[in-house]
Amino acid sequence: MKAACPREGLLAACQLASVAIPSRDVKPILRNLKVIGDKNGWTLMATDLELGVRLELRSVKVEKAGEALLPAAKLTAILREATDDELTIEADSGGSKVYGAHTEFDMPAEDAAEFPEIAGFQDDKYHEVTAGALREMIRRTVFAAARESARYSMTGVLWEFAGEQVRLVATDGRRLAVASSSAISHGAGDTKGSTHVVPTKAMNLLERLLQDAAEPVRVVLKPNEALFQTERATLCTRLVEGRYPNYQEVIPKKASHKIALEAGKFQSAVRQAAIMTDEESKRVIFTFSKGKLTLVAEASASGKSKVELPVDYDGKELKIAFDSNFLTDMLRILPPETSLTLELADAQTPALFRQGADYQYVVMPLT
Repeated sequence: MKAACPREGLLAACQLASVAIPSRDVKPILRNLKVIGDKNGWTLMATDLELGVRLELRSVKVEKAGEALLPAAKLTAILREATDDELTIEADSGGSKVYGAHTEFDMPAEDAAEFPEIAGFQDDKYHEVTAGALREMIRRTVFAAARESARYSMTGVLWEFAGEQVRLVATDGRRLAVASSSAISHGAGDTKGSTHVVPTKAMNLLERLLQDAAEPVRVVLKPNEALFQTERATLCTRLVEGRYPNYQEVIPKKASHKIALEAGKFQSAVRQAAIMTDEESKRVIFTFSKGKLTLVAEASASGKSKVELPVDYDGKELKIAFDSNFLTDMLRILPPETSLTLELADAQTPALFRQGADYQYVVMPLT
């Protein structure tokens, strides 16, 4: 195989694909990227046996068709440090060579036939979501997924398709994020009631693959795996095992108070108050009184903070405490001018933040 490759474009593709390279030694062969070259360009592949990705590189000019394995870390380092705009890559059973006008790198080769197969997208029944909407949904939910599985949380994002809507849900047991958007079904049925939990690692890679906001994304959810396809990429991933908690029961149904907030100003107030929290406790006390919100944090080692924010509130004084990180995690992914509605019942009941009709974020108060 022989091909002329634009250095920056190939570097970006290798960095994307390398997300699927295993972080620990599962099989030595998985440290490689597999490339298949033909008249259309390159197909670049990587997998850790749980997550696999295929990237189509049309800017690569293939002079000799074939397939090869290229060491991912070494190739990425070469592409990052080289100064040539274009590099030539040659590979056969004896090894691979990467060279430009003034540089040359020789690397050993492994048998490409030994590399695991990565599923392509062959289903004719699927759901379709716009890339821009999906990227925003991922950003608004994935941060709330658990780091470790527990009884009321899972290390991934739940996917649900129902009618002409898709919903993503993430929770770590102390907060819950739910984002919705429109979707089109191409012969695929509803999935509500089933558990399709896509691992966080796969969700993060999927978000990075969604570069063209108007591009359609095809989605297939199977009992044990999920597949996603854009115009130039296919991602397949095993699903997280287990039954997802009933997130609908967590969302408060009634609220005594509904308070309008602007994301940027609210985030600024929370961040200022959080300066005086300590590492063990990010506790900030929120006191709602007539016309204002007062945020107070106090730690014996660091001191005390008090921040006031005007709000449209005319009820009885209400005092409730939150982990400030849980609020800033959500607020930082929203544009500063975003309008939010905070729904509260009392100091012990979870708080619900709403942004329009398509986003809900539930936070458990600290006692």
